[in-house]
Amino acid sequence: MGTAERRGAPRAGGAQLTGHRDPEATDSDIPGGVAAPSGRESEGQGHEVGRRSRERQQYRPLWVEEPARRRRLPDPVRTAAVRAVLLIAVTLIQAMVAFLCTMAGSWLAFPMVISSVVSTIAATWGALDVWVTRQVWNQRNGVVSVPSSTARALRRERRRTRRQERAAERAQGRIRRRGGAGQLSHS
Repeated sequence: MGTAERRGAPRAGGAQLTGHRDPEATDSDIPGGVAAPSGRESEGQGHEVGRRSRERQQYRPLWVEEPARRRRLPDPVRTAAVRAVLLIAVTLIQAMVAFLCTMAGSWLAFPMVISSVVSTIAATWGALDVWVTRQVWNQRNGVVSVPSSTARALRRERRRTRRQERAAERAQGRIRRRGGAGQLSHS
C-alpha cells in the first residue's frame, strides 16, 4: 500500500483515496488509479476502459468483517469486569497520589494511604466478583459440563417439556385429520 493510499492524498485527476486497498485489487480497480495514455490510443482505449469501469462499478465493501476469535462475555460477567477494572484503576491512581503526597511531605498523605487501603480491598472484591459471577453464569447456563452441574438437569427438564409439547401437537394434528372424531364438543 502506497503513501497516497494510506494518507488519503489526492491522485491524478483530483481523485482522493481513503480507506484501505484490497490486497487483491489491481490499479485498474481503483477509480483514477492510472493516468490515461495520450493520443489516438487513448480514444480507442478510453471507450474500452469506460465500458469496463461501468461493468465493474459494483458494490465493494470498504472492509470485510471477520468472525470473533472468542465468544462475547455474558452481560452480567462483562458488567462485573468493567466494574472491577474501574475499581482497580481508581486504586492505582490513589496509590500513586498517596506515594507522591508522602514524598512531598503533604498533610494529604495519611488520608490518601487510608483510602488506598480501602480501595485495595474494594478492588480485590471487584476481581473476586468477576470470578464468582462467571462461575454462577456458567453453572446456570450450561457451559460447565460436570455431572453435578445444575445446568444439565435444567437442560434435561427443558428437553422433556419440549418432547411433551411436540407429542401433544402431534396428537392434536391426528385428531384434526380424523375430522374431529373422538371430540365430545365442537367449538
